[in-house]
Amino acid sequence: MFANAFEDLKWRGMVYDHVEGVQQLLDSQKITVYNGFDPTGDSLHVGHMVPLIALARLQRYGHHPIALAGGGTGMIGDPSGKAQERQLLSLEQLAANVESIKGQLAHFLDFEVKSNPARLWNNADWLVPLNLVSFLRDVGKHFTVNYMLAKDSVRTRLEREDGLSFTEFSYMLMQSYDFLYLYDRAGCVLQTGGSDQWGNITAGVELIRRMRGGQAFGMVYPLITKSDGSKFGKTESGSVWLSAERTSPYRFYQFWLNTDDRDVVNYLKYFTFLPKGEVEALAEATAQRPEQREAQRSLARVMTDTVHGPSALARAEQATQALFGGDISSLDAADIADVFAEVPASELPKSQLEGEGLAVVDLLAGTSLVKSKGDARRSISEGGLSINNVRIQDPLQMVTVSDLLAGQFIVLRKGKKNYHLVRVLS
Repeated sequence: MFANAFEDLKWRGMVYDHVEGVQQLLDSQKITVYNGFDPTGDSLHVGHMVPLIALARLQRYGHHPIALAGGGTGMIGDPSGKAQERQLLSLEQLAANVESIKGQLAHFLDFEVKSNPARLWNNADWLVPLNLVSFLRDVGKHFTVNYMLAKDSVRTRLEREDGLSFTEFSYMLMQSYDFLYLYDRAGCVLQTGGSDQWGNITAGVELIRRMRGGQAFGMVYPLITKSDGSKFGKTESGSVWLSAERTSPYRFYQFWLNTDDRDVVNYLKYFTFLPKGEVEALAEATAQRPEQREAQRSLARVMTDTVHGPSALARAEQATQALFGGDISSLDAADIADVFAEVPASELPKSQLEGEGLAVVDLLAGTSLVKSKGDARRSISEGGLSINNVRIQDPLQMVTVSDLLAGQFIVLRKGKKNYHLVRVLS
């Protein structure tokens, strides 16, 4: 381990900016630190993972983490990094989302350890009951409009034609009050977040100084970008979620496995707890043997195991091997549909496979893998066709219901990479 959490985060490229004194603070004492997250959906996505894993990293160095759900501020909407106003959610919707996310937080934060257990708080508990007049009198008087207009999150939105609503303009006051509340109730002296939160975090630091005469700190992490210019955490099918219902473990595994060589070492630093020596060894492997993709496989394994557990990792690896001719007989229907979702497909009545079944050349002739039955026979004789990743050796072979995968699929393959999925309908 490094001497302190700050050195660890610094080596990993995680410290984008910080209030002076953070390094000495983390080195000299065990402090309470919080990071907020916006529960606008019923699942976190990989974009949330940088501050979340950093919070877990601070916990491993003995600090006391608070994950703050924005059940109250989520009703207002944070303008930071947004081109337009967020859709406002009801208190009930936000509360349901917070409940759904609790389990995902436990993949990273330890809520059971006795010395410094993680805590999950919801700012709806103190923001919703606030009296507006008292809030403006006690808190609002410490913020000048000029001070608020100087913040990047506000200024950027004001430059757009649609401007910034007063609702969003007030968000900075709400987040600053969160910091003050946690400072008073939990002795929290450090707030962390993405670099787009710098203005809100430093406003909270200033509010604590003005109202309590106390010293508080802030630290922000870089917003993750991809070397090819595309947005991190996005695929052609949308965001990559931590929920298995939204993004399957197989798709989650594939997301990390497909990381660009230029990004993979940084991702190992940002997202995993692998020690420095192991990360450096994988960096060397990427430089010397990029075709083996050792770093990508390690990243995919660690992240899938962390979020979905060892059994889901095993299924994801098995499903991945299916595309390279591996055994697919034990994959369930959901895995097969997921793995072969993007290959050409056709449908076939189950009745055609009953009894003696259907000649394999007739089955193949109904796909784009071969041009004709004659072409199918030639390809079989050359050893180039497989059914369920088992080579077809006899052109007279019959395909029956016993060949069905998960009772409803047949996977045909020509060569190494040309697949066709047959969905068998009852």
